[in-house]
Amino acid sequence: MTATVPSDWFRRLLLPGLAFKAVVIGGGYATGREIAEFFLPAGPWGGLAAMAVACALWTIVCALTFAFAQKFATYDYRSFFGELLGRLWPLFECAYALFLILILAVFGAAAGELGAATLHLPKIVGTVALLLSIGGFAAFGNEAVERLFGWVSILLYGAYALFLFLALTSFGGAIGDAFAHAPPPSDGWLIGGLTYAGYNIVGAVVILPVLRHMRTRRDAVIAGAIAGPLAMLPALLFFVSMCAFAGEASAAALPSDLLLGKLGQPWFRLLFQAMIFAALLESGTGAVHAINERIAGTWRARRDADLSKAARAAISLGLLAACMLLAERVGLVALIASGYRLLAGVIGLIFVIPLLVRGTWKLRSNA
Repeated sequence: MTATVPSDWFRRLLLPGLAFKAVVIGGGYATGREIAEFFLPAGPWGGLAAMAVACALWTIVCALTFAFAQKFATYDYRSFFGELLGRLWPLFECAYALFLILILAVFGAAAGELGAATLHLPKIVGTVALLLSIGGFAAFGNEAVERLFGWVSILLYGAYALFLFLALTSFGGAIGDAFAHAPPPSDGWLIGGLTYAGYNIVGAVVILPVLRHMRTRRDAVIAGAIAGPLAMLPALLFFVSMCAFAGEASAAALPSDLLLGKLGQPWFRLLFQAMIFAALLESGTGAVHAINERIAGTWRARRDADLSKAARAAISLGLLAACMLLAERVGLVALIASGYRLLAGVIGLIFVIPLLVRGTWKLRSNA
C-alpha cells in the first residue's frame, strides 16, 4: 500500500475547512460588519453564545454535506441537489442565484469602502480591482482556486492572531471591563446565531469541487468537524476585541477600520486591510468558481470537452460586473442588514432541512 503524503491529508482533511472559511468570511465578516450586525446586539456573553450556536450548526451541516457528497460523488451543486432534492433541484439554483447576487454585491461594497478608508480612493476603484482579481483566479480552475485558499489562509490566521495580541496590549483593560460589567445576554442571541449560520452555511455547497480528494466517509466527517471551528475562529478573535468599543462599532460601516484606528499602528492597519482584500478575493473566487464548475459539468456532458479558461473568465467577469453594480446603489450596511436574514430562511428551507432529514436517511440507507 502506498504511503499517504502530507499534501494528500491536507487536501482531504484541512482544505475543505479552509475553503469553507474562505467562502463565509466574505466582506461583512472580514470587515467586522456581519459581527456587529448579528453578535454585538446580544452583548459580550450573548455574542459568544451566538457564535457557539453558529459554529455547532456549521460543523454538523458541513459533516453531513461532505459525507453526502463523498458517498454519491456529487462534487458540484447541480449533481448534489439532484441527489438530495430530486426533481426539485432547480429550487436551490434559484436560491443560489439570490445568494450570489447578494454576497458579490457585499464584496464589491466592502472593497470600495476598503479602498476609500485606506488609500482615499473613489469607491469604484476598490470594487473594480476586486472584480478583476476574482475573474483572474476563477479563470484557471480548481488548482488555482485551491492554492489561493491555502496561501490566503496563512495570511488571514496570522493577521487575526496579531490583531488580538495588539488589541490586548493596547486596550485589553477595556475588553476586560466590557465582559466584567456586561449585562445578561439579550433574548436575541439565539436568533442571531441561527441567522448568521443559516445564510453562511451555503458555503458547504459552494466548496463541493474541493471535496474530490476525499477517499472515505471518515475523511468527510473529520473535515466537516474541523470546518466549523476553522471558519469561526477569526470571528471569535475579532468579536472579543470589538466588545471594547461596541457602541461605535455597531454604527461603523467598517468596524475593522475603527478598531485599527484605536490600535494606532499604521503599518498594521495596512497589513490588515491587505488581508481583508485577500479574504474578499478568496470568498468571491470560491462563490464564482462554484458557478463555473456547474457550467463546466454541463458543458462536459453535452460537448465532451472542458470549459476553456477564456470562457471561465468571461462568465466570471460578466457575473461579477452585474452583481457589484448593486453594491454601488445600495451600500454595505444596508445589504447585510436587509438581505441576509431573508437568505437565511430560504437556505434553511431548501438546503438545511432536506439535508438533515432526507440526506441523513440516504446516508444511512443504500438509496
